[in-house]
Formats: sequence, structure tokens, C-alpha cells
Amino acid sequence: MAKKPKKEETPKVHKDLEGFKMNIDSFGEISSTFPIDKINEFLNKNVDDKKLKDREDIDDIKEGKKKKK
Repeated sequence: MAKKPKKEETPKVHKDLEGFKMNIDSFGEISSTFPIDKINEFLNKNVDDKKLKDREDIDDIKEGKKKKK
């Protein structure tokens, strides 16, 4: 009995990351369909950093504002 070909299903992703694909070639080089700046911006907005959770100025950092001393 012949094997059925695997269907490439697209994973469910956040609407901001629609069309995002990441590949690693044989040399270990990572290539992506999105620029790294856009990925970092998404992560900063949607993922909490465990190391910064106890800081009092975390909300200001997330909004991109810097407190002046």
C-alpha cells in the first residue's frame, strides 16, 4: 500500500503574524518572511518578560516612554 502524501497545513497564528514562515537551512542559518524588527515589536507588545515583571516602570517601558529622572 502506497503512503499518502502529507498535506502542508498552515498553523493557526495571531492575525498580526499572518503569512509568517521561518526556515533553517543546512548551515543553521535562519531565514524568515518577516523582518526581525516587526517580530520584536510584536513580541514586546504581546509577551511579558519574566525578568521585568517586578519593575514599577514596566508600563512606561511597554508604551515606549522613558521616565526622566
